[in-house]
Amino acid sequence: MSAPNQSGWKPGTPVEDHNAMSGPDTVTGNRALMLEEPLLFEIGHVEATGVDLPEPSGAATRLGGMDRAEAIGLPGLSEPEAVRHYTRLSRQNYGIDLGFFPLGSCTMKHNPRLNEKVARMPGFADVHPLQPVQTVRGALEVINELAHWLIALTGMHGVAMSPKAGAHGELCGILCIRAALEARGDARKVVLVPESAHGTNPATAAFAGYEVEDIPATPEGRVDLEALKARLGPDVAAVMITNPNTCGLFERDMKAISDAVHAAGGFVYCDGANFNAIVGKVRPGDLGVDAMHINLHKTFSTPHGGGGPGSGPVVLSEALSPFGPLPYTARTKDGVVHLIEEEDADSFSEEHFDGIMQSFGRMTAFHGQMGMFTRALTYMLSHGADGLKQVAEDAVLNANYVLRSLDDVLDAPFGPSGPCMHEALFSDAGFAEDISTLDLAKGLIDEGYHPMTMYFPLVVHGAMLIEPTETESKAALDQFIAALRSVAERAKAGDATLKTAPHYAPRRRLDETLAARKPVLAYEEPVAPSGQPTMSEQGGR
Repeated sequence: MSAPNQSGWKPGTPVEDHNAMSGPDTVTGNRALMLEEPLLFEIGHVEATGVDLPEPSGAATRLGGMDRAEAIGLPGLSEPEAVRHYTRLSRQNYGIDLGFFPLGSCTMKHNPRLNEKVARMPGFADVHPLQPVQTVRGALEVINELAHWLIALTGMHGVAMSPKAGAHGELCGILCIRAALEARGDARKVVLVPESAHGTNPATAAFAGYEVEDIPATPEGRVDLEALKARLGPDVAAVMITNPNTCGLFERDMKAISDAVHAAGGFVYCDGANFNAIVGKVRPGDLGVDAMHINLHKTFSTPHGGGGPGSGPVVLSEALSPFGPLPYTARTKDGVVHLIEEEDADSFSEEHFDGIMQSFGRMTAFHGQMGMFTRALTYMLSHGADGLKQVAEDAVLNANYVLRSLDDVLDAPFGPSGPCMHEALFSDAGFAEDISTLDLAKGLIDEGYHPMTMYFPLVVHGAMLIEPTETESKAALDQFIAALRSVAERAKAGDATLKTAPHYAPRRRLDETLAARKPVLAYEEPVAPSGQPTMSEQGGR
């Protein structure tokens, strides 16, 4: 009789909890070329290694008493086993290179391979932050050139290049605001955050020590200007606003908002995560913005996801530029230090300069994400000013095409108020009573698509936020629209099969709440049935 493996499977019986698609279950758990893949611990065993090494000599180590006291406990695999394992896992993943990624707010656009090629060029790929300045002149010029593009595209005065991601950039902007207020002896304690702003905004303000207060939205999904004006006062340090906002709408009153905040002595922070919708079309500096982070991966197509790598430069108004973080690119001429807006920057300054720089300090070690800078500048130079303008136009066009192609079958809460910007927002209104947004999303997986952003923004019940970006063709959008229309019609009709979707994914629907609250982060070998050998006793098979 065959013994079960660690997952409870034994040869001759179907693998539990796998999805067999149509047709009978298979003995292996494989479904044609979609191969069943167990854990590493279920493939190898800790007593073996993938290579043969001689026993170490009795020479003393140089670990200073930090030698490992016991075996590390990792399974040993041969090279073919390791390569096959990760290749099979990669086939179960979804990415932008496989198909359309409709995540709203996240801007999952195609990354041109030219960007990757340039980032791997000698002098970029192997540059080190501890090299002497005179050996990295080219890298400094890349950073400075990118900074000039960011300033020109936003109409701002200066830029901090070192923040590593969007939320990091938010913190940078708020710290600049706090430093500017402290410099004038103004102890303001409140930051106003509209309902339509990104969720990290209130968290950032609270982290920086501010009290956070909400500003309501109008029925059209935009900031309530009168409510904002009514709350402004001597205790308000800033407003953090997302424009275009999280509902996919442009804040038409942005200039009026900025004027009101400035008149009250505060500053305006704009979340630039959605800059992709307005790049080349609108300059935030013209709207009175004092600080705005830019997600290079969203607007200028550097890699996105997996926890990084990210980059979130922060453009600053003339009022905030002196308070930006160190270091910054600068050049020295006749003993005078010129900031980033001067050409031919040839060094990094890590000091404060009276009358020029009153930095709040450092955000991070070194100078920022060089690989992301290189990719973003490549994207800019390959598109040019006119091409970047078309990026925004095509992104908005694609989103409105999705919105108007589906608003007869899905509820578009802000559709009647006019066109959207770069993302289309729908709700679950009209679904059968027992069908949820989650059910629709799982059904979309069966159609071969990663689901859109769900339940965000919170101001819309059962929200579905879709951002097609500018890199998708009409044919790709038509196929997605047809798939989503089909699933939406099933949701409205109360199709019970949506409650058990996905049916064709490698695994059936998971208990996501339990997985989030009680994740299993360590592998434990299951106890074998009485009389059966354990996995270790089976030699890892």
